[in-house]
Amino acid sequence: MASDTPAFADHLYTPGPDNPFPGIWVLKRRIGKEIPHRLGSNEGLDMPHRALRDAFGDAMAEHVYCYGDAEALAVRERLCRLHGFELDTLLVDAGCDSLLALVLRATAPTGTTVVSSAGTYPTFGYFAQGQGCRLVEVDYHETADALAPDIDALIEAAHQHQARLVYLANPDNPTGHVHPVAEVERLRAELPKDCWLLLDEAYHDFRDDAAEPAFTRALPGVIRCRTLSKAHGLAGLRVGYAIAEPDTLAMLMKVRIHYAVSTLSLAAAEVVLDHQNETDAHIQAVLERRHRLAEHFKALGADVLESGTNFIGIRLADADTARQVHADLLNEGKLIARPAHPALGHVLRITAVADALEPGRLARLEQAIQAR
Repeated sequence: MASDTPAFADHLYTPGPDNPFPGIWVLKRRIGKEIPHRLGSNEGLDMPHRALRDAFGDAMAEHVYCYGDAEALAVRERLCRLHGFELDTLLVDAGCDSLLALVLRATAPTGTTVVSSAGTYPTFGYFAQGQGCRLVEVDYHETADALAPDIDALIEAAHQHQARLVYLANPDNPTGHVHPVAEVERLRAELPKDCWLLLDEAYHDFRDDAAEPAFTRALPGVIRCRTLSKAHGLAGLRVGYAIAEPDTLAMLMKVRIHYAVSTLSLAAAEVVLDHQNETDAHIQAVLERRHRLAEHFKALGADVLESGTNFIGIRLADADTARQVHADLLNEGKLIARPAHPALGHVLRITAVADALEPGRLARLEQAIQAR
């Protein structure tokens, strides 16, 4: 790979490592025939699973016997039909979090520098520091009207610290801010040529422009991660996918867990993707609830941030007030989110579920807003 393009960990440029267990689904595709007799995979194929069948039914029990398709072909094919991706630009893994860790493992070895916004989705920083990377965080761009990851600051930090990777959540978590396509393209263009851009698009489905063709393309030097946890309601089953150039995905496959996604999770994802009308209806219901929730708090005088996600962010006067409101609600058995990072300690995040709209449910927060 040329020196002016993003690099992977040095050891990945040698032959191998190759997945030692591609699995029976991949093997069947390679030889072009069925393999009805599984005599060597050491799975518990003769376990009767009476308790599991009683609790969850025969259909679930049938999905737990065998390792899943390491290439998740059926899920990828469905994503291509629904969204217009090219098949070889998709990699399915155990949720967006697993993909973030996978990208770091392949691109940012111990001792290298990565850059993100101070207070953005904390799992990225958690993984980066756990891998021994140097994490450089830049402040959000905050005005009276917005709170957003600062594209110019990310670019400057990447150059100043010779970063191997820059992370951007778009839409952002926890603010909900959406950067348009042109801004993300500018970010990539102005980063050092040897620096990766990792886009966390976990909330992509809730953007107004989510169906734009620009979002289906794999881009040089960019790895985009999405999930079926939010719009598709599969958080507990852990299914996500990366969008990147085929050569990039081939490198990620070198350090990926063979059977990262369970057979049951793959089967559930296939069913949900086959019923996109249900997902579309759910997204529309979320957007309607998000609007109602935002308007309710705006009417009380709250500083509600514009959101392209399934939640709203509210800025309170200071971090101490937000901390106290968060603690009081938790004591009442009501869990909303408050970023742990001190840079965004004045922000509270509320998911746009029906329960949040129940009269009096968030009375403590309403009181704090009206007391300003």
